[in-house]
Amino acid sequence: MRWRRSFLEPTAAVFGAVLLALGGVGPALAATSRYPSVPRSAPSLHGRWTGTWESAMATAVDNGCADCTIRDVVHTTIGGIAVRVHVSNVFGTAPLPVKHTTVALPAVADSAQVAPGTLRQVTFHRSAAVTIPPGAEAISDPIPLTVPPGHDLLVTTYTPGYATPMSYHPLALQHSYFARGADAADAVNADAFPNTTVVWHFISGIDVSGTPARGAVVALGDSITDGYQSSYDVDHRWPDVLAGRLRRVPPDRRLSVLNAGISGNRILLDGGSFGPSAVKRLDRDVFAQSGVRTVIVLEGINDIQQTPHQLDPSKITAGLAEIVARSHARGLRVIGGTLTPFEGCSCYTPQEEETRQAVNTWIRTGGAFDGLADFDAVVRDPTDPHRMLPAYDSGDHLHPGDAGYAAMGNAIDLSIL
Repeated sequence: MRWRRSFLEPTAAVFGAVLLALGGVGPALAATSRYPSVPRSAPSLHGRWTGTWESAMATAVDNGCADCTIRDVVHTTIGGIAVRVHVSNVFGTAPLPVKHTTVALPAVADSAQVAPGTLRQVTFHRSAAVTIPPGAEAISDPIPLTVPPGHDLLVTTYTPGYATPMSYHPLALQHSYFARGADAADAVNADAFPNTTVVWHFISGIDVSGTPARGAVVALGDSITDGYQSSYDVDHRWPDVLAGRLRRVPPDRRLSVLNAGISGNRILLDGGSFGPSAVKRLDRDVFAQSGVRTVIVLEGINDIQQTPHQLDPSKITAGLAEIVARSHARGLRVIGGTLTPFEGCSCYTPQEEETRQAVNTWIRTGGAFDGLADFDAVVRDPTDPHRMLPAYDSGDHLHPGDAGYAAMGNAIDLSIL
């Protein structure tokens, strides 16, 4: 087991609901329904570790679930012959007891049902139970399990008693499952998990070893990277589309894609349930990920359109320049993503548009980045470039829908990664 301690002080705020980027509210658990840097690819008995999936923790929540077993459904981008699990208490306010953890492949997609013969016990320093201090993350021992690329994985945690507020990712766009009252981590039948949730609790990352992939790309962003307004349970975020393309390239060019998007996130300011600022969470959500080689940065629109509005483009570009400089110091390539258009959104003003255009000019011509992902050019309406193309617009005029996210993921030049 390895510990990672956060550079961030754990917050005392506990959120029972999550505000999305435009003010939507949803329950963390619906009864009906990431530290000092570590080697980017630490060796193990199974070879080098590479991240296959990431969930950037945003805050902590008291979900009211005593003796809670949560079966998180996550989706790999690359496969391997062994896995290890990252369990986070980064925003917890007290030690987090995790008594029992398992991993398994699902029998069918979007289900808590375990495929026969795939359930594996997870240990931490060869112990089934682990207590994670506030502000820290535990990384499990290697778990022998052949995991296919582009495949769901079930990660189940049992927390006895009334657990401390849980670190979580508010916008999973994926239904997961939970049960109250007893340890169900070994359950193989879906009916052991009568409740659903649409957030990810605890689980902040999955690594694999024995993969032909040569490393990982981290997508650092806000709700547009998080996939807000894309369809549930089908992995239609633009990083998912990029991951699918990378699975089809020759093995010596293959990379995983780790989604470090948090809805509502900003470059410069912390945002409560929107997570720490991008410059503050860079160490945990990017540098500490296993095997990372490249960062794609798509941040800044919330600095502009959220209150307090940042209308001085030089402050936003200074934040982006800091991200680039710190990433370069770690030997990483950095790809700059241009800010997408949002005229028609209730948050739009001409002054904000001037700031967006100035930031995009700097991203394109400032010379800071190692490559360009011109998302603005991809999704804008050529007849009205301040607006998103209607076919790509989710309807709120700020976030793309499935077609827009597909266009973004398909437009990235793989050679720059």
